[in-house]
Amino acid sequence: MPVLPPPPFDLLAGASLFIDFDGTLVELIDRPEEVVVDEALHDLLGRIGVALSGRVAIVSGRSIDQIDHFLGDNARLMAVGGSHGVERRMLGGRLSLPATQPDFAPAAAALGDFAALHPGTIVEHKRYGLALHYRMAPDVEEKARRLMGSLAEMFSFGLQTGKMMVELKIAGGNKGQAVTAFIGEPSMAGTRPWFIGDDVTDEDGFRAAQTLGGGGILVGEPRETVATYSLPNVEAVRAWLTEAITDAA
Repeated sequence: MPVLPPPPFDLLAGASLFIDFDGTLVELIDRPEEVVVDEALHDLLGRIGVALSGRVAIVSGRSIDQIDHFLGDNARLMAVGGSHGVERRMLGGRLSLPATQPDFAPAAAALGDFAALHPGTIVEHKRYGLALHYRMAPDVEEKARRLMGSLAEMFSFGLQTGKMMVELKIAGGNKGQAVTAFIGEPSMAGTRPWFIGDDVTDEDGFRAAQTLGGGGILVGEPRETVATYSLPNVEAVRAWLTEAITDAA
């Protein structure tokens, strides 16, 4: 697999920035609820929000409520796309939410039974989804994916795979839709979008950004991707952002 070049430091000049959370700004950990956002990241995000004057969004598989919990006041300095983009909060606080709230209770019960039988698996409850993590039980991957596929078909949910996890969500939503929606906002209109992310769930964001004149920045090991540039890890993402925002105003 060819290694993509790192993004230039002037990439964000006059551009808009879209950033994934887990695996991009913070390291992936066994228990997603135990993520800790350190003071250095809080400081960096605060400076990004000011430097880009509203031309920045967090776009995550996490819910907006979860992002608010982790990022605190900094989450209000930018737009937030949660639940793979199906829920969106524009800069200033205006919300765009799905018209209906699916009933995940029957699927949640089935996943609870599965987790009880398979130690190391974790069920993550979201406002618009259910994720089954098996990072601590990699041997159950096939069983987990088979179960989630069955539940998705049974209850007409969308199915989203990721790094050592699989998720039930509202059918049709993806991170590319969030990019397209946010780029139409006054603070971002007419700019080139660049999306930074690590997982296959971010490929829709990369594609949307590319269609709109920008592109993607892949974080992690080389793999099949539509991204234009790459950075090796979370530490490199933070270091690049620190330099890039000085030219971004």
